[in-house]
Amino acid sequence: MENNLEIRVTELETKIAFQEKTIEELNDVMVQQQFMLDKMQRQLRHLADKLKGVQSSNIASLAEETPPPHY
Repeated sequence: MENNLEIRVTELETKIAFQEKTIEELNDVMVQQQFMLDKMQRQLRHLADKLKGVQSSNIASLAEETPPPHY
């Protein structure tokens, strides 16, 4: 009976050790992902600021205009 209890406790300790390792690895991945998200947000803000500075126009420049068909 005591031997069976020792085996069960050992198994539980082993499972807990693996779970702790897994939790640490998941935490490391989450920290890396947060750094990546922060970097992408900064890049997106930078791009949005650049786009705000660009003036768009629906009229093509003279160099881009094709000549009318009678030429």
